[in-house]
Amino acid sequence: MMLSALTPWIDYTVNGLVIGNIYALLAVGLALIFGVADLINFAVGSVFSFGAYIGWVCAAYLKLPLPVTILVVILASALLGIVIERFGTRPLQGRSRIAALLVTIGIGLIIDQLLQIIFSPDPRALPSGLPDRRFTIAPGATIGTLDLLIAGVGSASGLALWLFLSRSRIGWAIRATAQDSEAARQVGIFTDRMNMLVFALASSLGGVGGLLIGMYYNNIDPSMSFNATLKGIVAAMVGGLGSLPGAIIGGLVLGLTESYGIGIFGASYRDLFAFVILLLVLVFRPQGMFQRAGRAPEPLTGTFIAWSRPLRLPRPVQAAILLVVLVLPLAGQPYVTQIGINALIYGLAAMSLTLVAGTVGQVSLGHAALLAIGGYASALFAANLGWPVALTIPLGGVVAAALGTVLIYPAFRMSGHYVSIASMAIAEIVALVILNWTGLTGGSMGLSGIPPLAIGPIDLSDARSTYYICLGLVIVMALLQARLLRSHLGRSLRAVRDDAIAAKSFGLSPSRYKMIAFLFGGFGAGLAGAISAHLFSYIDSNTFGLDLSILVLTIVILGGLGNIAGALLGAVLLVALPELFREVAQYRELVYGLALILLIRFRPQGLLGTA
Repeated sequence: MMLSALTPWIDYTVNGLVIGNIYALLAVGLALIFGVADLINFAVGSVFSFGAYIGWVCAAYLKLPLPVTILVVILASALLGIVIERFGTRPLQGRSRIAALLVTIGIGLIIDQLLQIIFSPDPRALPSGLPDRRFTIAPGATIGTLDLLIAGVGSASGLALWLFLSRSRIGWAIRATAQDSEAARQVGIFTDRMNMLVFALASSLGGVGGLLIGMYYNNIDPSMSFNATLKGIVAAMVGGLGSLPGAIIGGLVLGLTESYGIGIFGASYRDLFAFVILLLVLVFRPQGMFQRAGRAPEPLTGTFIAWSRPLRLPRPVQAAILLVVLVLPLAGQPYVTQIGINALIYGLAAMSLTLVAGTVGQVSLGHAALLAIGGYASALFAANLGWPVALTIPLGGVVAAALGTVLIYPAFRMSGHYVSIASMAIAEIVALVILNWTGLTGGSMGLSGIPPLAIGPIDLSDARSTYYICLGLVIVMALLQARLLRSHLGRSLRAVRDDAIAAKSFGLSPSRYKMIAFLFGGFGAGLAGAISAHLFSYIDSNTFGLDLSILVLTIVILGGLGNIAGALLGAVLLVALPELFREVAQYRELVYGLALILLIRFRPQGLLGTA
């Protein structure tokens, strides 16, 4: 009887170890690249999806045998990794880590969009082709042939990689490059070739992982890349970036934690465990559980560009732009007015991020969480408590500022890509809480029937009124932010950005000034989320994913970090123009990815320069 009670836990353990092997493949690839190139590769999930689709072509379309399918996936994924390294990250050698990280995000967007264009967004079945046999390992508990294959591939990959790195000359060269690339070059090692080889190895592991997960669930779709990226990063961070044994253990630990968590709390909380673990590791042991803190820290600025003088447009050009903005709703084109509203909302969100990322140097990948908090807060105040919308919108901004700053506060002592990853983890935790707090937020159904924009009895929900409300808020927030940047406080924020250690030696508290920037930025983002909720009378958690955070960050980089006018210009170029040209709108992620890569590569200071 006791054994029968343990049967479900045996199943959870088997499932956790099987999925953990796939996470380990992703984590080992990330650890390899980080160890040699000092880079967190955010395109790993897209390579994962690429491998799954190549596997589908081979197994389901061409009906090739499984060994041939695996070999083709390995070769194709390795080739993709070589392309990513040669044309994506190599040109950024010598730049800050965060620059290459953002480029890999852009590469991932492009790969995902191309997969959707080629194969469509619809899910596809990926059968394993293995005999459906299960072996009893305990009364009531079994293990299948596919489980054994995944465990075997994971174990064999780890063993083969260890032998390659420890017993071969090329492996020694890779390890030498990881330890000191400059010294490796001086003794005749071609470090660029080592980087390329490492990307090929890591990508082949990721591609095989995508194939295996597709066969395990008999289902693939282009959106699987996002989840794979996050799980791989969590596993690698738990074990310690750059530690191959740590990556393997981190993958297995994550798989078991998820499996046991599902058994106790249910499948809806599955992803929450990964992000909580990631956040705890980042805050309390950022070097990971199995690696000593010996790596030289990144400079405390989270930026990746040299600061330049902002470009000032001639006054006649400024006057013409202002005139167009003011008379746009009077043209009698409701669709164009709606596009203008969207651009203003995104511009408001981008202005709030440019203060955080540009002025104080904290590049956030979780800005969408602030919009979500502001939107839900305003919607709940108005719909459930009956408070006037004119009051709930600024209250939404206040709640977003306060709660967002409290959540991100532990990350203030971090730097560089650690801040970006921590903000991403916090945003995903917020989204999952919103999704699962059904009684308050409506869960996956969202909140509908949100009161429209109004001031007292005056209905302002028509497009023209909404446009001018958004424009007024943008102008007010822009003036306040400009005044802030010209003040003594603004100079202190830039001092913390430029050199936090020097600022601290002069009596400035970096954490305090980061908190001030996040409070102001959170308020602006909360306003944007609140207006959006009342504009559409509906809100749900799917709106506020990583893709929204990346879009807002791309807008900021396009206009120029820290540049208020640049944030608004970026919103027009990346939000309004694609909507006006419908042929481009369906390829928006491709446009965003290309824009992010080209900007960081050729115009990192943005169109209007940094401030």
